[in-house]
Amino acid sequence: MTGIPHQWFRFGPWTFSIHAADELIAATPRDVESIDVATWAAAYGLTHIDNEDRRTVNLIGPTRSTFNRAFAMTTDLTKPVIVAQVAVGERPPAPLLIDGTHRLYRAWREDRPRLPAYLLTPEESRQIRDDVLLGPGGTLIVRPPT
Repeated sequence: MTGIPHQWFRFGPWTFSIHAADELIAATPRDVESIDVATWAAAYGLTHIDNEDRRTVNLIGPTRSTFNRAFAMTTDLTKPVIVAQVAVGERPPAPLLIDGTHRLYRAWREDRPRLPAYLLTPEESRQIRDDVLLGPGGTLIVRPPT
């Protein structure tokens, strides 16, 4: 992956290394899955990102002022997006799109029903994640007193 700028996806206290995810996928090949474009675009607020009403807010996806729509329309829709699985507490892991928001936007704008995706396991997702509070891989930096 030499020459490619390192990319990060930040969500709450987590930072996911897209470079590390790409390396992990290359080292452990897997089948390409697919995601439902309309469902994911709505979940990420992309269906409202072009809305000029300033009272609309995206809780997960990009903001309307920072999202590059022109770039999105040039992205390669054959390149799979990357979906991590994150668990909080005792809840089952939940999917989180960590790479491919611009591709998702383009697919939604072009009314494509599906988009190719790589699905990371919860363990793989932990391997590529740093946690602001817990450190790399979500492990405690300082153990609390017992």
